[in-house]
Amino acid sequence: MGELAKRASVLMLPLMLAACFGSDGGRPSLVDDAGNPAQQPFPDNFRSEALAIMHSYLNDPVGVRDAAMADPVLRTVGGRPFYVSCLHFTPRESDGSYRGIRERAIVYVNGRADRVIERAGEMCAGAVYAPFPELEKMTR
Repeated sequence: MGELAKRASVLMLPLMLAACFGSDGGRPSLVDDAGNPAQQPFPDNFRSEALAIMHSYLNDPVGVRDAAMADPVLRTVGGRPFYVSCLHFTPRESDGSYRGIRERAIVYVNGRADRVIERAGEMCAGAVYAPFPELEKMTR
C-alpha cells in the first residue's frame, strides 16, 4: 500500500467509525443533542420484558414461588434516569430446596429490559408489589 493510500485510510477511519456508531436504528438516544440524559420512554411491555430477562437470568426458571412485581418507576441508575421495576421471588435451588425470598431490580433502557440488579435495596424501597404469576409459570 502506497503512502498516499495509508494516509487516506487513516483519515477515513474516524468517518467510518462514526457511520457505524452514529446509526441508532431509530431508537431514542441515551443523551440529547446537548449531551444531557434523554427522557426514557415508559416500557409498555415491561411484564413480558421482565419474563424474558428473568428466563435467561435464572439458572433454572422452573419452580419459582412467591413472585411479585412493582410497576416501573423512574430511578437514577449510574447517574441517569431509567425506568426500574422491582421483583420479589423465591427461586428453586439446584438441590430442589427453597431458601429466602430474593429482591431484584430490572432496568429498562429505551423501553427494553436491559439488566438485572441483584442488590436492589434502596432502589426498591417503597415499591408496591402485585402478584406476578407469569414468573411462577416459566418453563425451560
